[in-house]
Amino acid sequence: MIKLIITEDNLISQKALVEKISAYDDILIKEIAQNGQQTIEILEQNHNVDLILMDIEMPVMNGIQATEIIKSKFPQIKIVMITIHDDDDNIFNAIKAGADSYLLKESKSEKIYETIQETLLGGSVMSPSIAMKTLKLLKNPPLPKTDPTETKLSERETEVLEQLSKGLKNSIIADNLYISPFTVKGHIQNIYKKLQAHNRIELVQIARKNRLI
Repeated sequence: MIKLIITEDNLISQKALVEKISAYDDILIKEIAQNGQQTIEILEQNHNVDLILMDIEMPVMNGIQATEIIKSKFPQIKIVMITIHDDDDNIFNAIKAGADSYLLKESKSEKIYETIQETLLGGSVMSPSIAMKTLKLLKNPPLPKTDPTETKLSERETEVLEQLSKGLKNSIIADNLYISPFTVKGHIQNIYKKLQAHNRIELVQIARKNRLI
């Protein structure tokens, strides 16, 4: 029996992953965590886990930070990053942190299952678009990040950021701006990258400090 943890803060994505994985009798979902910090706390209580499906952008502690810590403490646990976007920085940083495989959330249940199996056997699986970007990144590593004071957000990113500063959840922001929760999460990922923030509190602090909101 494969023992699994799903780390995902979005309830819709959580449900989708659970439904996809529940089709396979040889996988046991031991825990569902809301962020990287919660995952680490779960493992410190019981690290009898084979693999973690890890989201990237989450509050409190993101997936890349969590992966680096988990790999240092529990190197035997495999980590598959699952995200909406094949973002260059996220790919590069996830690989540096020790991620074993990297998939897009749109992947079908069969692909997720195959990835879990191959990763546990020591392989490294990536969605085709991510594999292509990874090869390019290995040839041309990303340049150092820009100064947040020089950051320019799009009009929509600024609207999302203003909603975030009010402490609103992604689903509420989506309703207020008449866009989907997945689109909101995509904008938040871009804002995190541009402002070099690791959680929502830090994100809002940086934005206010630089008068972006």
